Amino acid sequence: MLKDFSVPALMMGLLTAFVGFISSFAVIMQGLQAMGASAPEIASALLAQSVSMGLLAIVFSSIYRMPISIAWSTPGAALLSGIGMVEGGFPVVVGAFVVCGALIVLSGLFRPLGRAIRAIPAPLANAMLSGILLSLCLAPVKAVAFDAALGLPIVLTWMVVVSRWRLWAVPASLAALILVLIFGVDLPPDIFAQIGAAIHPDLAFVQPVFTWHGIVSVAIPLFIVTMASQNIPGIAILKVHHYEPPPGVLFAGTGIFSILGGLVGGVPVNMAAITAAMCASEDANPDPKKRYWAAMVGGFGYIVLGLVAGGIIAFVSLAPPILLQAVAGLGLVSAFSSAAFAAYREPETREAAAITFLVTASGTSFAGISGAFWGLIAGGMMMALRHFLRALKK
Repeated sequence: MLKDFSVPALMMGLLTAFVGFISSFAVIMQGLQAMGASAPEIASALLAQSVSMGLLAIVFSSIYRMPISIAWSTPGAALLSGIGMVEGGFPVVVGAFVVCGALIVLSGLFRPLGRAIRAIPAPLANAMLSGILLSLCLAPVKAVAFDAALGLPIVLTWMVVVSRWRLWAVPASLAALILVLIFGVDLPPDIFAQIGAAIHPDLAFVQPVFTWHGIVSVAIPLFIVTMASQNIPGIAILKVHHYEPPPGVLFAGTGIFSILGGLVGGVPVNMAAITAAMCASEDANPDPKKRYWAAMVGGFGYIVLGLVAGGIIAFVSLAPPILLQAVAGLGLVSAFSSAAFAAYREPETREAAAITFLVTASGTSFAGISGAFWGLIAGGMMMALRHFLRALKK
């Protein structure tokens, strides 16, 4: 293996770890906060997820000699922000995480379940995802309205950088947030002592509580979003680069680690799409057979970042919540635009996609079940009705 190591793979691996962590951790924090997690529980979750992503990337990439990159479910965390607090609090959410992980394992071991997920019409899955992301993507506008002096530097930084260096846009907006905190917010005098005390998080076990409400409102929509927007595209990215990964094994592995991570508050981990494309590109190594080192280096990077996650959280948490939401929202603009475009691309399914989007984006729960689930059901009913009426005409 050492003979396959290269400097380009090292640099790309470090870049993917940095971009993957910095671009998404604000979304993860926001989602867990919305679910009622405390600061120590969020630090525990980020540690568990980062170590899980790192270990899985290292093990899978070394075994299969492919640049298999693992990520956390950023759209899934955005879903949590849209759902908000559930009856029973964070233990019920943890129970839902465990169930979601079990469903991911089953999708890898039980092929019909994986096929059923793939059978969900892409326009509806994308419409649900865009509806989930909408509220967070509005946060930058709300941040500017909250305090233009604090919000505008973050938004303008993102706009300038995304126009030229897209991958660095979210890290740049996070850097702008840090500068806003330093120069625009009254920080406590013992800030460095607080960061030092919190820099190494501890794993905090949360006793899971399993309820029907948690399973239907959180676990099932989270499973669908994770599979449709992360796992399946992640496999597709590798195939586009002429790799043949074993989906069943990879899904089962991420599902098992999602169960373990869920017990300490972690959102499910899954196949990566964006960072997978980075590690599988020629920039990682001209030889496709040696690019797996980029994913392995990225895995080590995730583990290191997870070990200092507590300090990152301690510092960022000093910002007004709307500013952190703004950074998270800016990080999801690309995902929102891609999902919305895919949802409305086909004229035949446009009305069904619109219904899915509107029901999901409303954030309204029916019978205690989140709008994301009902949005998919409503859109599916509209699509089925359209097909039925067309069949009658024939």
